[in-house]
Amino acid sequence: MPTIDLVDLQKKKVGTVDLSPQVFGCESRAALVHEAVIMQRACERRGTASTLRRGEVSGSGKKPWKQKHTGRARAGSLRSPVWRHGGSVFGPKPRSYAYSMPRKKYRAALQSALSAKVAEGKLFVVSDLSLQQPKTKLLAQALRQFCGSDHVLLISGKSQAEISQAAENLTEVKVLSADQLNVYDIVRAHVILISQGELGPVNEAWS
Repeated sequence: MPTIDLVDLQKKKVGTVDLSPQVFGCESRAALVHEAVIMQRACERRGTASTLRRGEVSGSGKKPWKQKHTGRARAGSLRSPVWRHGGSVFGPKPRSYAYSMPRKKYRAALQSALSAKVAEGKLFVVSDLSLQQPKTKLLAQALRQFCGSDHVLLISGKSQAEISQAAENLTEVKVLSADQLNVYDIVRAHVILISQGELGPVNEAWS
């Protein structure tokens, strides 16, 4: 069972906490994590690229000239893909790139990602992840003193609305609750701060 220090927002040790081995003590499975990240990124693609096919470009449907005895190459349409302003043959059309992977595989990938952060010393459990006022300046100062790093992931309860409100203007800070955790945000984060009160919901959601 992995045990790490319990710290406050000043990064001072105030105790220790035992982490669930099912969620934070799993073996590293890089290929599975990679598969989950690729799936998430594919689901986020807008898929709005669009080209005009030969039936959608402007131009007459009349044969430009007769088939033979002109000395020119035969042509049947002004909309031919080999012509300037002609239609596209295999160009993209609006589509969804989304697909899914089995829930057990995704859960295993998330457990592996969290375990890797624990092993790297980049995951911290904070005794009280709250602010006196929901101000961006206060949160930015606290995070700068704590880790001084970009791409910080805060895992706090939905009742701690001041954290989410303060982080709205911080582009490098992401705030998620236990049920919103995902592999991509875990891998992307340089440092992860988990509120002590969220350890139970995280274990319940992902064990």
